Amino acid sequence: MAEKTDRGLIQIYTGDGKGKTTAALGLAVRAAGRGMRVCFIQFLKGEPSGEHLFVSRYKPFEIVQLFSGSSFTKTEEQLRNEAQQTLSFAQEQMLGGRCDLLVLDEIFVAIQKKLLTTSQVLTLLEKKPDSVEMVLTGRGAPAGIVRRADLVTEMLMVKHPFQEGIPARRGIEY
Repeated sequence: MAEKTDRGLIQIYTGDGKGKTTAALGLAVRAAGRGMRVCFIQFLKGEPSGEHLFVSRYKPFEIVQLFSGSSFTKTEEQLRNEAQQTLSFAQEQMLGGRCDLLVLDEIFVAIQKKLLTTSQVLTLLEKKPDSVEMVLTGRGAPAGIVRRADLVTEMLMVKHPFQEGIPARRGIEY
């Protein structure tokens, strides 16, 4: 059994506030800087954003989106199929020993949209090798997954520029 300090934990970044993906990216950069293998997998994200441009330029790790195109133009069946395939891919990466840090960005949105189930994600968590650190992000983390996690951070929105009509800004929000 791994020492307590060597055991990979399960972290959750959730809540209505800004910064869930940003926190996961910061952890991924830190891990890559220490020579860890990072698998950063996104569910239901839009077109590539600033973080994609950064990792494609500097290659500290890869951000994987298995499917392209807007989720707004896809059927629920297409989205469910894509989410299921993305979850299977994540499991393959984790169990195949390809990553020390596995980030499942926006996985809770996939659960909220009923593209994945809480049970499926809990099954994945149970299969996690002790050596793998896992981060799950998105609004509305289900209670069962929160109970299973080792660390939960809730981003609380106190004030946001959207409330003043300021749209998402290139390089800041995307």
